[in-house]
Amino acid sequence: MREIVLDTETTGLDPADGHRIVELACIELFNHVPTGRAFHRYVNPEREVAADAVEVHGLTAEMLAQHPPFAVIAEEFLAFIGGDRLVIHNAEFDLRFLNAELKRLGRPALAGEVEDTLLLARKRYPGAPASLDALCRRFAIDLTARAKHGARLDCELLAAVYLELIGGRQPGLDLAVAGVAGAALDTLERPSRPPRPHAPSAAESAAHAAMLAKLKEPLWTRSV
Repeated sequence: MREIVLDTETTGLDPADGHRIVELACIELFNHVPTGRAFHRYVNPEREVAADAVEVHGLTAEMLAQHPPFAVIAEEFLAFIGGDRLVIHNAEFDLRFLNAELKRLGRPALAGEVEDTLLLARKRYPGAPASLDALCRRFAIDLTARAKHGARLDCELLAAVYLELIGGRQPGLDLAVAGVAGAALDTLERPSRPPRPHAPSAAESAAHAAMLAKLKEPLWTRSV
């Protein structure tokens, strides 16, 4: 099963106020495990970045001006996610921004299946903090690289959190281990042994005849 972990960084909190995406990242999962394939782009928002947003992710309008606008990366992004399930933390936020960007291009909104890990965490741990940082601490996932928010790093952290939220082990792991063990057994060197004789020895024949002589009215002598 293919899934896509997705995260964005933006110029502000609401696309209705004209705020735009400044960073977009996706990580491919297969059976909930990262494959190594990823999509990551910085995006020129073609506007200023709010100061409080810069405080969160550190991306300024000057730095982003050297990167392409969303219109340039849209086709590549849509091709990468395909129609597969998206895994997003607080999915409503990211989807509002993505769909606003697509609407500007005259493209339809994303309509595929979405797994919101924020809702998943709240369902599994009601009343407990459910931010990405809090979940990483709960599952002992290393946060030392997260000085500021970043879409690519947050996708990697979310992929690890997601695996824990759905059970904490890789699906099919037992089968994979069994397969490796079976392959190892197939490669073991087995000593060659001569075939066992099928005919009884003279001593075995005599012993068998003596045993039969002691039987009274054996079944094979009765008439049907």
